[in-house]
Amino acid sequence: MKRFTQATRILSVAALTVMGAALAACGSGGGTGGGSGPATEAKGPIKIWYSNNEFEVKWGKSMVESWNAAHPEEKIDAQEIPAGKSSEEVIGAAITAGNAPCLVFNTAPVAVPQFQKQGGLVALDEFPDGARYIKDRTGDLADQYKSSDGKMYQLPWKSNPVVLFYNKDIFAKAGLDPENPKLGSHQELLDTARTLVSSGAATTAIWPSPASDFFQSWFDFYSYYAANSDGTPLVKDGKATFDSEQGKQVATMFQTLYKENLASKEVYQGDSFAEGKAAMSMAGPWAIAAYKDKVNWGAVPVPAAQAKAGTSTFSDAKNVAMYSACENQGTAWEVMKFATSQEQDGKLLTETGQMPMRQDLPTVYADYFAKNPAYTQFAEQAARTVEVPNIANSVEVWQTFRTAYSKAVIFGNESIDTTFKDAADKINQLVAGK
Repeated sequence: MKRFTQATRILSVAALTVMGAALAACGSGGGTGGGSGPATEAKGPIKIWYSNNEFEVKWGKSMVESWNAAHPEEKIDAQEIPAGKSSEEVIGAAITAGNAPCLVFNTAPVAVPQFQKQGGLVALDEFPDGARYIKDRTGDLADQYKSSDGKMYQLPWKSNPVVLFYNKDIFAKAGLDPENPKLGSHQELLDTARTLVSSGAATTAIWPSPASDFFQSWFDFYSYYAANSDGTPLVKDGKATFDSEQGKQVATMFQTLYKENLASKEVYQGDSFAEGKAAMSMAGPWAIAAYKDKVNWGAVPVPAAQAKAGTSTFSDAKNVAMYSACENQGTAWEVMKFATSQEQDGKLLTETGQMPMRQDLPTVYADYFAKNPAYTQFAEQAARTVEVPNIANSVEVWQTFRTAYSKAVIFGNESIDTTFKDAADKINQLVAGK
């Protein structure tokens, strides 16, 4: 899925609106794939797919060339993910048809529970060094990606931790200090937003998408909820968590932004931040390249209700998964390790600006961050990220939440207390499989 401008992100993720129905249609309720045996040991040529993002394509071609030069009997046949309504729909259809590639370097965590239900994924724990390799590379963050059976069906690969970008020129025009913005708490953000609009410096302070698509909550509510709740996922231990003081504080802040017309209720067809229509935006490190020469930007961590250091945020990650149609799984596992090695992670960082999900990232690539200081805060933030919970009916859970959030927060048609309670009850039933 492309990430390198907000506009392309909107266009790309809009296609995901079909994903829930498409995956459900593909689901057979079958097993989880994997299992020890000849396939996990078999060596030979494999096929892989990677994202069609131009920067990742460049990295992918280089990685494949390096592997193939050293492994003439186990060559990789690589291509971009085939075109379709969404990457997830294409992958789900390939699982159903039994012709999925061995590896996909663009697997969305939200889709993993359904792919697993289809019997389309290989448990990476089945490889003798699987669990150890993932833990050693990723650290404790890897635990967020375990499935309900305790196994790992995805290798945490790269993240784009979401932070709050702001336009320094618009802030200066509003009489605000662009080098020391007051954005540390919800109240400071609201006061700053009011100044930006009342001064005439901006017609809109911030413009998160008000669209009803299930994934839109990741870039407004969920990032702020992670910051305000010390990294609590939307669902934990089988129960919804957002019907809480921390969740309602976030909802109330956004409700105020919409009520006071500091945020727009209209979907913007483009990039409101890059085009100067909004003074602030939620984005990850992909935005640095996108906003270069377009916006004189600064960025701060996502604020909590009360200012505090070291807040968490949404990871916006993409991972690597192995698909059960793969015959030469032994080679596929070795390719997974090669592609996520320290050397290849460094090349990915250099080529794309996205954060490899690796322990001690700022230290491991200290030279890169010394030369590219704009990325340093994202490397530090990458250690404090929250993923979408790996749960049954994941897409439906998020759609249930988004529908409730839209009613109460964006359009103010229902109370936050009532709507959040009802949504939490529905989500608890979905997670329980009812």
